Amino acid sequence: MVKAKPKETKEAEEKQKLRIRVRAYDHKILDSSVKQIVDTAVRYGAEIVGPVPLPTEIKKYTVNRSSFVHKNAREQFEMRVHRRVIDILDPTPRVVEAMTNLNLPAGVDIEVKM
Repeated sequence: MVKAKPKETKEAEEKQKLRIRVRAYDHKILDSSVKQIVDTAVRYGAEIVGPVPLPTEIKKYTVNRSSFVHKNAREQFEMRVHRRVIDILDPTPRVVEAMTNLNLPAGVDIEVKM
């Protein structure tokens, strides 16, 4: 019978990480925002994992061009939502404060979890 060492499991549980999910419609603005987040984290000496690109969410909408005739004439529109994930391992209070004070451009949605 092999027992796991309790110290190793406690150390693995005690390690905190800050998970940042970033979403935007425009991938250029998203990449610049992610670069700004990573530069800020590196400036304060945090260990980071990422940015990891997640699959692009594509929503397609089909609309009739005409009001009641010509059913074969249709237009298709799509919205693309680009996403990235960044993990900051063992964040210090200075890093957390710097992340909350970031000024990101409009159209970028950021979600931070501990």
